[in-house]
Amino acid sequence: MSEKKGRTGTKVLIYLLLVVWAVVVLFPFYWMVLTSVKKTSAYNNENVPQIITADPTLENYGKAFTEVDLGRYFVNTVIFTVSTTMLMMLVTVPASFAFARLKFRGKDLTFALFLSLMMIPTELVIITNYVTVVNLELNRGARTFLGLILPSVTSVFYIYLLKENFEAIPDELYNAAKVDGTSDLKYLLKVMVPISQPTIVTIVILKAIECWNSYVWPRLITRETKYFLVSNGIQAIRESGFGRQDIPAMMAAVVVVSVPLIVMFILFRDKIMAGVSRGGTKG
Repeated sequence: MSEKKGRTGTKVLIYLLLVVWAVVVLFPFYWMVLTSVKKTSAYNNENVPQIITADPTLENYGKAFTEVDLGRYFVNTVIFTVSTTMLMMLVTVPASFAFARLKFRGKDLTFALFLSLMMIPTELVIITNYVTVVNLELNRGARTFLGLILPSVTSVFYIYLLKENFEAIPDELYNAAKVDGTSDLKYLLKVMVPISQPTIVTIVILKAIECWNSYVWPRLITRETKYFLVSNGIQAIRESGFGRQDIPAMMAAVVVVSVPLIVMFILFRDKIMAGVSRGGTKG
């Protein structure tokens, strides 16, 4: 009886800690949404911040799109995110397959050198990429998108993650496919990609989130405001008079930028969890 009570007490304690942690994590987002629906005059007149509002309004969301060019920033970010993610998968999937299944001289050494790139500080890579992009004049006009996208189409970590997943697929499947005369490309698309779908979906979502939240590189390479991404646009809004004087409208812009990522996670949360926890298919 005492053992049962002990288990019940442990569960209660765990749930209590989870509730407290959830409140701590979600409160900043709640505060952002709350501020976005407050009238500017009411917000400015608050001597003590209020955790609820009796007179919510959506006018701040209208101002977020009319007072600043948030719509353009949003479209730019969608173009950047979709293009970068698609190109990265076109590189990552074949590269992972090559390291996982193909046999060629120096494969292990090549992969080890490839992994060593993860040891290079990001700042050094940014400097090198910046010099290259500037020399190729990919930071001017419409070519700005190329300057934004090209340095982000490879990822050592994602190749390593997918390679490990591919290697967990039994060799017998590959050998049987080769006996049947199946090409490597067809085997990759018909067998390995469907089996590794949870991991691939996870990589796509993580890359999309990474692109959507990207700040340093777009801020460094983008000269014209019309090519700003949402992260840079929000920073420009904050630094402008509008962002400093109208905090509720600023928060409304931040909510609009955050919603796509939240929706994406809600829709694909099961696949994300499956992809992260999946160790691969064992024979």
